[in-house]
Amino acid sequence: MNLEPTVELCKKFEGFYPKPYLCPANVWTIGYGTTYYPNGGRVSKDDPSVTREYAETLLMHEINKVALPGALRFCPNLAMHPGALNAAVDFCYNLGVGRLQTSTLRRKFLAEDWDGAKQELMKWVRGGGKVLKGLVRRREAECALF
Repeated sequence: MNLEPTVELCKKFEGFYPKPYLCPANVWTIGYGTTYYPNGGRVSKDDPSVTREYAETLLMHEINKVALPGALRFCPNLAMHPGALNAAVDFCYNLGVGRLQTSTLRRKFLAEDWDGAKQELMKWVRGGGKVLKGLVRRREAECALF
């Protein structure tokens, strides 16, 4: 399973931040969008800086241990659709698996309604209550995968 498209989207749209920062959703974040460490601890404002290498380790851990299994748990049919799977994994990395679980997007993925899934993805462009240009571009990039 090639998740390189997901990794590239995450790196591009999250950007690299060695020090903790508050994301637009007001959550402490570090590296390439990490909010939790592999030990389960939350990122906090007092955490030390990370290197690019460690940030990539954190990214890969979250993709492989959280986002990918979550996307496949709720949309197992995506295993047969690599582009849509990469889009779903990026969505889960960005917004959390729980958002996929309870969404109309999930129903569209399960029905293999790709046009409907693209329309649903484009509804997830708000952060902190505002439409964010970066999220619009990210959702467009996800749609382009399938």
